[in-house]
Amino acid sequence: MPLKLRYLARSSVLLNLSLTVIVSSFALQVQISQAASLPVFVAEDVFEMEYANDPQVSPDGARVAYVRTSMDIMTDQAKRTIWVVDSNGDNHRPLVSGSGNFSSPRWSPSGDRLAYLSNRDGKTQLFVQWLDGGETAKVTALPQSPRSIVWSPDGKYIAFTRFVPKASPTLAEIPAKPKGASWAEPATVIDRMTFRRDGGGYLPTGNNQVFVVPADGGTPRQMSNGDYPIGGPVTWMPDSKSIIFSSNRRDDAEYHPRQTDLFSASLLSGELEKVTDHAGSESNPVISPNGRYLAYTSAADTRQGYNGAQLRVKDLQSGEDRSLTEDLDRSVSDVQWTPDSKRLWISFNDVGVTRVAEIDLKGRLKQSDIVLGGTALGRPYTSGVFSVGGKGRLAFTLGRDDRPADLALMRPGKSPRVLTDLNNDLMGQREMARVERMTWASSHDGLEVEGWVMKPPGFDPNKTYPMILEIHGGPHSAYGPNYSTEAQLYAAAGYVVLYSNPRGSTSYGEEFANTIDLAYPGYDYDDLMSGVDALLDRGYVDANQLYVTGGSGGGVLTAWIVGKTDRFRAAVVAKPVINWASFVLTADLNYYFATTWFDAPPWEDYESYWKRSPLSLVGNVSTPTMLLTGEADYRTPMSETEQYYQALKHRGIDTLMVRIPGASHSIYARPSNLIAKVNNILAWFERYRDNASDALYETTE
Repeated sequence: MPLKLRYLARSSVLLNLSLTVIVSSFALQVQISQAASLPVFVAEDVFEMEYANDPQVSPDGARVAYVRTSMDIMTDQAKRTIWVVDSNGDNHRPLVSGSGNFSSPRWSPSGDRLAYLSNRDGKTQLFVQWLDGGETAKVTALPQSPRSIVWSPDGKYIAFTRFVPKASPTLAEIPAKPKGASWAEPATVIDRMTFRRDGGGYLPTGNNQVFVVPADGGTPRQMSNGDYPIGGPVTWMPDSKSIIFSSNRRDDAEYHPRQTDLFSASLLSGELEKVTDHAGSESNPVISPNGRYLAYTSAADTRQGYNGAQLRVKDLQSGEDRSLTEDLDRSVSDVQWTPDSKRLWISFNDVGVTRVAEIDLKGRLKQSDIVLGGTALGRPYTSGVFSVGGKGRLAFTLGRDDRPADLALMRPGKSPRVLTDLNNDLMGQREMARVERMTWASSHDGLEVEGWVMKPPGFDPNKTYPMILEIHGGPHSAYGPNYSTEAQLYAAAGYVVLYSNPRGSTSYGEEFANTIDLAYPGYDYDDLMSGVDALLDRGYVDANQLYVTGGSGGGVLTAWIVGKTDRFRAAVVAKPVINWASFVLTADLNYYFATTWFDAPPWEDYESYWKRSPLSLVGNVSTPTMLLTGEADYRTPMSETEQYYQALKHRGIDTLMVRIPGASHSIYARPSNLIAKVNNILAWFERYRDNASDALYETTE
């Protein structure tokens, strides 16, 4: 590991301590003496949570606009409004609210207007509000919703992307039905590799395109054409005469899912020009304020499970194009310039959390005392966003282990200031579980693995508790000391919760992530079992009261675990892959999975698919195992869950299948979905607990 990265890993504890001091100064910490008398967090509290997201610093640095998300118990929906707060924390107030949802606040370059997206009139459209008088203009009235909005530097235009449909393919001619007749819906003809997408359902024919519209309203102008996929965001050249975006413009684009390039489009002529041409994916373009440099992220097109993204900068005068993060073995996910065009701010996942750092044009990295988080409510995944605005001020979502995101601001040369306190009225009145870090050596090869423990409220070290091992998905993703509604509810129900980052997880470098390439699931099983053993050695977990669950990739590993050991009392396999051969032919991103996670299609190398499939171990299972999946899950389709459920039934294993209506892969489309997931998991575990009415068990010597 390079010296710089050893520093990043060692500084993890220091940064978390730094943020604890910041939060304490804002009086958010609950005093220990008070905590013991407080009630625990319960399922109904899910509807009382709020969190900050998408902060945007004004051009003069005086204010921050952000999206405030709350939960509406009557509609069972998340409610999003736009709020604004001064940089010193004063004048915290709603700026855009009312019926519907509001998102994507973006300041005009002069700071006199705010653009945003809202569905208050039904379909999501683009609006602009004048801040001096509060007047609002509806800028678009399109059949498909705009997204990825960005102002032109002169403030005259707003660029955005939106889906543009085209006629669906047809095959057979159908005779005209008689007037007044009622016939069945016509047949649907599909000719694309990806014809449905998780969270989006069955896809209409067409692609996203880039548009530009006058900021005070008018006719949007389409800047890109053709049957090529386009991804946001979009960036403007400083003269406001052209835009740059990411696209895969190969005629066989669907056979190259890891390939995109950057293109510029002239506002005057509409002419397209390729700006980058690397083997792999180029995205997130950002032009420097002086117009000389193009920064972007770039990931290789290597056939391996995980390819991290580097930060690259192209000098548009000399044509020189180079990576600034060759020595940073972390994947860069966000890029923003400082006002002087001499440095950039980037974010990346490191040792289980999302960090922010400043880097100059020579690649010299300076890490900040910022840990992002709090925008992934369900499980303790890395998350969080930031933005750089006027006077070099940086707003970000503050990460904590016991609350969702608040809003904070860092000014150059000063410590961050917390600007909001969105959940003190709820979580300040609850005894929330806190996170403890632990590490252990894998029994397979001694590899150091990092994990975290949450203890039940009122924890007594002289007693023993049941334990839940909770496993993350991905598999190339990361847990950390981050907020998790699910883990909080498990702990409140009397369980010690263990979660970790076994081999294959991100935030530890590319080599660690690719340790499971063509070998997943595999030795990550040993990493997890070693973690359970390490926790048992601490003496407060009942070895006869172990439970396991996980979703997506965690569902894969949970099913793998019960096929390898009977040490767990019960298991819940959520939204899993059970049979890799059927998965790569039915998942929404099927070709990506088949060509990234395997060397050959299943009909050429079925043995490789089968030996990594949990279904191959079902004959060993004796653990009571429940299945839980959203009925609209197209990432790990319901057919995977049904295969495993039927196999367990054939073998006479205690099992149930819980289906969440209307839920996609995340399951969290509605707040009640999250509650349904957690409560069903806990109810299944309670079936198999000893002394289920008691949360604690006396330690015997």
